[in-house]
This record gives sequence, structure tokens and C-alpha cells, in this order.
Amino acid sequence: MPDRAPRNPFAALRRHRNFRIFWIGQTLSLIGTWMQGMAQGWYALELSNSAFLVALVAVAGSLPVLLFSFPAGALVDRVRKLRLVTFMQTGFLVQAALLWWFTWTGQMTIGGLLVLATIGGLLGAFEIPARQSLVIELVGRDDLQGAIALNSSGFNLARVVGPAIAAIVIARLGLAWCFALNALSFVTVLIGLFMIRLPAGADAPAADGALSGVAALREGVQYVRETRVVRGLLGLIGVYAVLGGPFLTLMPIIARDQLGLQAGGYGALLSSVGVGGVLGALALAAISSRPGRGRLLLRSAVGFSASLIAFALTRTVTWAIGVLTVTGFLMIVVNAVANGILQTIVPDRLRGRMMAAYSFLVVGLSQVLGAFGAGAVAHAYGANWAVGSAAALMLAATLVARSRYPELQRL
Repeated sequence: MPDRAPRNPFAALRRHRNFRIFWIGQTLSLIGTWMQGMAQGWYALELSNSAFLVALVAVAGSLPVLLFSFPAGALVDRVRKLRLVTFMQTGFLVQAALLWWFTWTGQMTIGGLLVLATIGGLLGAFEIPARQSLVIELVGRDDLQGAIALNSSGFNLARVVGPAIAAIVIARLGLAWCFALNALSFVTVLIGLFMIRLPAGADAPAADGALSGVAALREGVQYVRETRVVRGLLGLIGVYAVLGGPFLTLMPIIARDQLGLQAGGYGALLSSVGVGGVLGALALAAISSRPGRGRLLLRSAVGFSASLIAFALTRTVTWAIGVLTVTGFLMIVVNAVANGILQTIVPDRLRGRMMAAYSFLVVGLSQVLGAFGAGAVAHAYGANWAVGSAAALMLAATLVARSRYPELQRL
């Protein structure tokens, strides 16, 4: 019988040297990534003064993920993941350096910002499924859920620290230096990746070498179509990605137009989401050995929808920060539990392709369809209507999924 007592949430870091090196490098790099994300969103608003174009920059950064995730997943299952992640992280360094150069020299335009965002998305299409699939090689199956929760805690710790540092950097040095510091942060993750030593035979390509790329892709699609619980889980992930993710894209609009904040206040809102996310991830890591993850997923999904409805109704900064902290907590529980369930139930040889499907939904479809649609609704009716109506649809979809896929609750 599984141990129901809370465990040390940092157990995976203590037990696995490779994961410890990986986590430290990734967390430091993500601080820079959040600095760049905040600066990029605010810079798009300065260059265009348009909610639609702010959303379009987010779409440009995710459209390649939408277009190339599935071919990338087939590739991930056929190459060494650590090598692919290292190559793509090097590309991110170059992209951030270009953002810094063109912004610092005053040559950046909204068109240039769109191009560089697209390059970042193309790199992410291959890096995300490779990185997600690499985690099990670093910790093993038993510590996978705890490791995913710790990755989420690092992501959200960076979400707290990154915008706070970015607000100071913007005020003292200017937007360009957020991009420069992000470029430097990729050095830390590259150092960590070069220090990782995997056991002999680990990280070997899992796909049948006789399969062509097209055949491998077709096999992954067929598996999803024939496996009901995976199909239901990916459907729920897709709904929350499309309807739940874009509230972050619209945050600059809500901060400035609804709450009357400047860049520093916008950073405080992002940080409050991050604080909640860190708390949620650590709580999840501490209970990762408990059963009932399916029930936890569905209950957290209901709570996440309700918290976004509350955020859409907010009119004060204090209320917004409180609600966003709860939102961040529930959002990370939903994402981390769904990711952990998916990686646990799929065969090893298909993990890269399933993580590609996950990134297709959470990054690609979320930003391309979700952010674009939310931007259009915000342009016509206001950002609060875009967030609130999407959250109401999420809540309805969760109740439908719970009724239609009862096996989700038994996971």
C-alpha cells in the first residue's frame, strides 16, 4: 500500500545528482526567461499600444510549437535527448542575445520582435518534448511525479524572482538588459547539461529504428486514438491550455488598463502567480506518493476555473494579488499532475511523442488559438471579459469530462 505520509518535497534532488544539476541550471535559466518574457510583453505594448499585437507576439512565439511539435516528438524518440536539449539551449542563448542587441541599439520594431519570438518558438518546439522526456532518465519512474513537481516549483520560483528583478532592471537600466541577462542565464543551464553523466544505455533512442519519421508519427497518433484514458486526459489538458493559459498573455493589459499599474505593478502580479505556483508545486511534491491523482486533477481544475472567474471580477490590486496567488497554486497542480499522469501511463518508446502532444496543447495551442482568441475578445469587449468567459467555459468542460471519462478519477 502506498505511503500516505507527507514526504520530503526535495527528495528527488537529494537522491539524484544528475537531476540536482539539471534543476539548478534550469531554475537559474528560467529566472532569465521570465525576465525576458515580462520585458517582451511590455515592449510589445510600448511599440504597438495594441492588445491585439501584444497577443500576436505571444502567438508568434508559439506557432512553431503548434506546427512542429509532433514531428519533433517523433525525432525526440529517435535521438539522444540530452544532446538535443543542449543544442536547443544554445540556440536560445543566441536568440536572447539578438533581442538584446536590436533593442539596445534602438533598431527593434514590432516586426523584428515578431521574428525573434518566432525563432524562440521554433527552438521550443524541439526543446520542450526533449526536456520533458529527459526527466525520467534523470530520476527513474518512482521519483518522476516528485521531480515534475520540483521542476514546476523551479519554474514558479523563477516566475517570482524573474519579474521582480526585471522591474528593477527596467527602471534602472532599460528593457534591453532583461534580454542580456537572459542570454547570460543560458550559460548556467549549458554548464549543468555538460556536467550530467548518464548511466550506460540511458537516454538511448527508444523508437524502432525501422520506423520512418512519418510512421513513428502515425504510431503516436494511433496510440492516442485507441487509448481512451489518454485521449480524455489530453482533451482536458487541451481545454485548460486554450482557455486557461491566455490570462497570462493579457496580464499587461489588465495591469495597465484595469488596475492602473506600470511595469513594476505588472511584475508584482506575475510574481503573485509564481508564489502560488511554488507553494502548489512543493505541496504536490510532498504528497507525490499518495494515490488518487486523477481526483486531485479534476478537483484542482474546478478550483482553477473558479479562481480565474474571481480574477476577472477584480478591481483592486490587493484582491488581484490574493486571487492570483490561489490561481498560481491551482494552475501548477493541474499542470504538474496531468504531466505526471501522462508520463507514467504511456509506454517508454512513445514518451517523446506524448510529451510533444503535451507541448502542442500547453504551449502551441494555448498561445496560438487561446492567446489569439483571447486577444480578439479583449480588443472587442475588454480583457476581463476574455478571462472570465474562458474560465466559465473551462468549468463547464471539466464537469463534462468528469462525467464522460470516469476512468480519469480512478488514475
